[in-house]
Amino acid sequence: MEKDTSFSALNISEKLIEKLLLNNITTPTAVQSQVIPTIAIGKSLLFQSETGTGKTFAYLLPLITKIENDANPTKAIKLLVIAPTIELASQIKTQVQLITQVKSTLIVGGAPIKRQIENLKEKPAIVVGTPARILELFHLKKLKLEYINAIVLDEVDRLISPELRDYTLNLLNAPKKDIQLIACSATITKSTQKLLSDTKIKSDGTIENNIETIFLPPEDVLRKRIKHIAVFSEQRNKIETLRKILISEKPKKTLIFTSKLDQVENILSKLKYKNIECAGLHAKINKTDRKSTIDKFRNGKCPILITSDLTSRGLDIQDITHVIQMDMPSNEDFFVHRAGRTARAGKTGINIVIGDEYELHKYASLEKKLGLTVYPKVLYKGSLIAPEKIMTDDFN
Repeated sequence: MEKDTSFSALNISEKLIEKLLLNNITTPTAVQSQVIPTIAIGKSLLFQSETGTGKTFAYLLPLITKIENDANPTKAIKLLVIAPTIELASQIKTQVQLITQVKSTLIVGGAPIKRQIENLKEKPAIVVGTPARILELFHLKKLKLEYINAIVLDEVDRLISPELRDYTLNLLNAPKKDIQLIACSATITKSTQKLLSDTKIKSDGTIENNIETIFLPPEDVLRKRIKHIAVFSEQRNKIETLRKILISEKPKKTLIFTSKLDQVENILSKLKYKNIECAGLHAKINKTDRKSTIDKFRNGKCPILITSDLTSRGLDIQDITHVIQMDMPSNEDFFVHRAGRTARAGKTGINIVIGDEYELHKYASLEKKLGLTVYPKVLYKGSLIAPEKIMTDDFN
């Protein structure tokens, strides 16, 4: 399909197109052009596309178009979107509200369940949430799925990880009718693909292996639009190294990652002590404060956000100029998701890893495996520069 395909040509409703225009979205992305027609005709679909390519609207636009065009509307849940984290679920709900007045509600853990039960009494057509809380309300018979047409698994690889798999699969098997299943992520393994095929259950209890797959060719954002930098630091000096990098780079908007949850508060307190404006995000912060923190970071009121991997998954925040990784993550998928928070929507970005000798050795291995070019840099006279530049300056 041609890249200049219009939303009208994809049979997206005029109401939705008008809302997209108000948000300066005029042309479908590559993933939207390929995925929307398949979803629009009711096929179940598993699709993979890089971070920042427009996956959320790729499934929301055709599914909401169906709801808006329903000739016999029923006041019941028609679409269930499941996400692995509160932040991603909240973000998807925000995107739903950007494009439609169809009633929707957010169902996530960490929020008062009584309020969510009251919201469900308003008969939303779209429910977005995290799997454990959705399943809890389903078992309480407060969330009914008899009229549901589609279930979406956003960041499907996380949703079928060991800690979330049982909740997710139970929800997939909850509707007593044939449904359309949509699943997507930036990284999809063969085991994920097999599991989803094996769990597509029909209303008569038989397994139906008919989920279509679309794997978009990489736009190579990781290599072409992100500059990768390595900075050596002993563990005990990492936060001071981070502080100096922030002063040197003066980034417009920075997302800082650490694998250790307790390090979020440690980094936060030490940067604040040095009068650096920043905020922290991790699983122990309550839902209201987490939302407030993300909103401040999103609108630029707070230019630096420190986060753990689990709470940042899938965050789509525009204009992040720098990602700084305080360690090497446990696997390459986490590295890709971390780095992919920058250089979104066609822009460029910088990804910096602050590592000790062992971590930079892992970074070098990943550089080779992913085909990246990593630039070693050092802090010198208040600037982040290449080591050879220091030798040249000293020689002169």
